[in-house]
Amino acid sequence: MNDIERLLAIESIKQLKARYFRFMDTKDWAALPTVFAHDAQMDMRGETGDDSGLITGAANIAAFMRSSVEFLITVHHGHTAEIDILSPASARGIWAMEDKLWKPEGSKSTLPFTHLHGYGHYRETYSCIDGQWLIQSTKLTRLHLDIV
Repeated sequence: MNDIERLLAIESIKQLKARYFRFMDTKDWAALPTVFAHDAQMDMRGETGDDSGLITGAANIAAFMRSSVEFLITVHHGHTAEIDILSPASARGIWAMEDKLWKPEGSKSTLPFTHLHGYGHYRETYSCIDGQWLIQSTKLTRLHLDIV
């Protein structure tokens, strides 16, 4: 890859991650699977505390995320992307992240908090499939949580 192709790939991955955050926060459950490779893997075991947080498949990831935040107000931000293009079809990245989750009064959510403000990192791999960059794997690690 030349420098322009590398920069275009990085920008495509940044746009991909922006859609991921937007689809989750706007609860666009139909669009959410489109940011993942069909056989993608999400590792949220740090959130769940057990193997139920290791999810495989775009549709299963979207369903897991929906069940986790559907009844919450969420705001997710990704910052300071570190993206390495490994080949024309593969890349890896680390994103600093911040999220805020609120449980509205009367919410059907069973989560044991009213407000969560978290900080951490997403560690991801990406695949370029049919000319489109997709999330191949993602793992959330936390640095700090403020929970009320």
